[in-house]
Amino acid sequence: MIRCLHVILALLLCLTAARAQFEPFRFALLTDIHVSPTSPSAEQDLKNSVDDINRLQGIDFVIVSGDVTDGGDKQSMLVVKSCLDRLRVPYYITSGNHETKWSESGCTDFARVFGSDRFEFSHKGVYFIGFNTGPVIKMSDGHVAPQDISWLAENLSKRTAGDDNIRFIIPVTHYPLQTGDVDNWFDVTRVLRRYNVPCIIGGHYHRNIIFNCDGIPDVLCRSNLRGKAKVGGYTIVSLAADSIRFSEKVIGQTATQWLSLPLADVSYGDGDASLLPDYSCNSTYPEVTHRWQTDLGIGLYAAPVADKNNVFIGDDEGNFYCLRKSNGTIRWRQKTGSRIIGAAAVSGNSVVVGSTDGGIYCFDSRNGTPRWHRQTSMAVMGCPVIENEVVYIGGSDSCFRALNLTDGSERWTFRGVRGYIETRPCISGNRLFFGAWDCYFYCLDKRDGTLLWKWTNGMASDKYSPAAVWPVTAHGKVFLTAPDRVFTALDIENGSVVWRTKQHIVRETVGLSEDGSTVFSRCMWDSIVAMDATADHPVTLWKTNGAYGYDHNPSMLIEKDGTVIFGTKNGLLFGVDAMTGDIIWRHKLGNSVLNTICPISGRQCIVSASDGKVTYIKVKRKARKH
Repeated sequence: MIRCLHVILALLLCLTAARAQFEPFRFALLTDIHVSPTSPSAEQDLKNSVDDINRLQGIDFVIVSGDVTDGGDKQSMLVVKSCLDRLRVPYYITSGNHETKWSESGCTDFARVFGSDRFEFSHKGVYFIGFNTGPVIKMSDGHVAPQDISWLAENLSKRTAGDDNIRFIIPVTHYPLQTGDVDNWFDVTRVLRRYNVPCIIGGHYHRNIIFNCDGIPDVLCRSNLRGKAKVGGYTIVSLAADSIRFSEKVIGQTATQWLSLPLADVSYGDGDASLLPDYSCNSTYPEVTHRWQTDLGIGLYAAPVADKNNVFIGDDEGNFYCLRKSNGTIRWRQKTGSRIIGAAAVSGNSVVVGSTDGGIYCFDSRNGTPRWHRQTSMAVMGCPVIENEVVYIGGSDSCFRALNLTDGSERWTFRGVRGYIETRPCISGNRLFFGAWDCYFYCLDKRDGTLLWKWTNGMASDKYSPAAVWPVTAHGKVFLTAPDRVFTALDIENGSVVWRTKQHIVRETVGLSEDGSTVFSRCMWDSIVAMDATADHPVTLWKTNGAYGYDHNPSMLIEKDGTVIFGTKNGLLFGVDAMTGDIIWRHKLGNSVLNTICPISGRQCIVSASDGKVTYIKVKRKARKH
């Protein structure tokens, strides 16, 4: 017996020694490549890096941590892939915000071109896991989708339990996991803190820098671009028995080490609670309650819509839901082929929604039975509007369509758009208005699709297009805001400028009072502003400090029964007096993007968030002004 115990002990010591042994290796990190059709130097910088890596000895693989393109376009992704495919070692890739914000495919081309926007693999005792940190389509902080957090947790649990050779975990992201960069960083670090993570690796900042992300080192590395230098470069990461070292490799030069971190077992314990979001305003306004909240567990980027009995919304994986308005439970669900970004529209017993699979779908609102499906050649991110049994909707195939609600047949198609459409159009009389990511704002005759006029704010880059805002009309004017940060009123008859003002730094948010007399916008820093919609020059009626900080999320402002309701990029919901601008209530739902609300009354609304939750908000009694 004693001899057996000695044998077992010897075996355990051998296994422990084998596990403790660590075989050194090196890999290359490419990040922030920013290839675009108008930047030949970026493509050349990537080619130079690939050639340089191929000449090196002892590089086991390459990791690419996002922003491989500048505009998120498929053609640039294909160029990047053709370059990376020349590598003589495997490469693993995830996306950056430039692939997820500006994208005619609704950010689906990346996975189609590269196979996925996340990866996981083990190499010589180290488990690497990379995932998208967003945001998706909307301007906001970075965001890790709830389904990606579930995938991360499941893979870490499974791989570490099933592979005794894995000693260290190295996550790969584009954004650093910290406040101001990723809105729900704490949900991710809460998972990572349970494991032996020497550091997180990423890019985004275009320079070599290290952050402390709630105790976990987060290492960001240089861009592949040359910038003002003659050539670009990348990073070589070396793992040895006691350290992980980061070296900058300028093309044609010897690598220079700039950081060394210990490679040893770590225990992070609990995070710093003082860094977590502040929910104290919910105690200040206890009258704001949840009638119900449904967690769908998948990212939501569309605004909810409702009829008498139901709430409709699509998710990041292409599911389209009908929730019971009374309690938020799922009445029915249908599946499209890809993520849904645009809000649906409901009329009678029909509900219509677009999908990034290129389809426009119509379902029976009562039971989800498909009524018709019209397929286009590219993603459909536009939000439909239904009027008099006609569906008006824009897509990414440079088309705006009018379809019969009964069967989806075409009434007319306008093919004069040069960019993709993600907005919800506005109708006034026989005129239909929308913006596109091609620098233009359009006015069509809704009867036949004839172009009546189009307007541009004069900015050369399509990134300043009046394309994300949902325009509104009143008193012969159409109102819009854009990334140029100018509040604009155009004449609906001819598109001439009635007024434009830079007095308030606004961006992609607008709303109209129920009586049409006032137009609202949320400024990029703290303030909500109301302008006189009747005036032929900019007249500010009131401006209120909401103290929400910096915000560029395109969430529209909706007035109902005298209360203007809107959400922010960090989960804060406001109720504001439409006449005075006084803040009636505030309520923090989470720390992620709140989409445009669906109003029920001045004291009730339904709101969705990118964290996967749909919430029915109810103000129990007439709220106090604070």
